[in-house]
Amino acid sequence: MLINAVPQFQGALTERAPELPEGCVALAELAGHVLGAPVHHIRQSRETSPVVDGIANRAVLTGANRAAQLAALEAPGGPVLTIGGDCGVELIPIGVARYRFGPGLGVAWFDAHSDLNTAETSPSGAFHGMVLRSLLGEGDPEFAADPPVEPGRVVLAGTRAFDDAERAVVERGLVVETDPASGLAGADKVYIHLDLDVLDPAEFDGLNYPEPGGLTIERLVAMLRGLSGFEVVGAGITECAGTEVRVLEPVLEVLGELLTGKQ
Repeated sequence: MLINAVPQFQGALTERAPELPEGCVALAELAGHVLGAPVHHIRQSRETSPVVDGIANRAVLTGANRAAQLAALEAPGGPVLTIGGDCGVELIPIGVARYRFGPGLGVAWFDAHSDLNTAETSPSGAFHGMVLRSLLGEGDPEFAADPPVEPGRVVLAGTRAFDDAERAVVERGLVVETDPASGLAGADKVYIHLDLDVLDPAEFDGLNYPEPGGLTIERLVAMLRGLSGFEVVGAGITECAGTEVRVLEPVLEVLGELLTGKQ
């Protein structure tokens, strides 16, 4: 197993977004220690760029940041745990997993937000709120995955904040809201996305975009462990804006078990 630390922050426009690179490094260091795996630090630009066609920092997100991630995944040699950075870092590893493993790939999306906007519907222009829609092959063609994750192959877990346009995507059946283990039944392989804001703010204060009413760490670990019957080929943890991360050790441990098949 390899850990890729991707300290990108330009996909988020929140007040705490500039803290994401430091949070990424802290969490990646803890993950390397807990899981006994090497950490590969993927260089990401600290520059910003203008809003173009409704997407903030477009040039940065599609330029050197993307190229560095793609290069790191050319020959991973096993399962990869990606640690961000903003949720936009998941575009590349999930897109690569879909390309490698085919249309049977399922995605468990643990996130307070559904990230199903497009440039036309986003209230902010922040790409981290568009990444899942892009993975489904919709929205801006410079970001849309090809091949896309198949409709109905994404299960939202712990999601509790939707814009109207995002709710319409759920109603179309592109994604489903249910228990991940049952919703992914029939998936050949599974990728797990974990935005830490799926947690309740009382559980961890290093959240970039906190929403009330989230999961406890204990409940999150139990839900993740419910995926032990699947072949988990990749995972990502994103939006860590804090550096006091030891409380997240149980989450790292269960993800390590899922990625290596050692329960």
